[in-house]
Amino acid sequence: MLALAVAAGTTDVLAQATRHKREQKEPEPSASAVSIDKRDSVLTAPGPFNGRPYWLALAQCGGIYFKLNVLYTDAAVRARVVKPDPHANAEFTKKLSEAINIATTYFDGAEHFLMAQRGLERADAVLTYEGQSRAAGERLKTIESALAAAKDCPAVYHACQEAFVKQCNEPLSPLS
Repeated sequence: MLALAVAAGTTDVLAQATRHKREQKEPEPSASAVSIDKRDSVLTAPGPFNGRPYWLALAQCGGIYFKLNVLYTDAAVRARVVKPDPHANAEFTKKLSEAINIATTYFDGAEHFLMAQRGLERADAVLTYEGQSRAAGERLKTIESALAAAKDCPAVYHACQEAFVKQCNEPLSPLS
């Protein structure tokens, strides 16, 4: 009887330990370490992007606006389906279109930098900045937090346009 009780207790402890391990969240994989190359031009402008390579700052801003697009899309769907509000739906739909267009402008700039300064092909440039842009957007959970994170991005693009016309040659539309 004693042996059976010990075996049952051991099995219960092992089951709890296994269940506990499964319930623990695995840490989210962070974006790979940024490889700064001596060919990278570095942004020298006030704000959180100062000292980063232009391609990285542009990619992170693109990720922020892409996340803003996702958040506006969710809001538009709620305004369309969950709690119908045609005015809110139209407003969110307009903003999500603007956000994706702005994100594309930043991504194009990041690609141009990596292609021009590092000699990467377009596909390799995208693979280089993609993890960093995704990480910048994934930490944002609300429209307000994304708008706050994006507030310094127009200054980044403006500095890029002044210093590197070829890499940042697209007009940047403000988010209304």
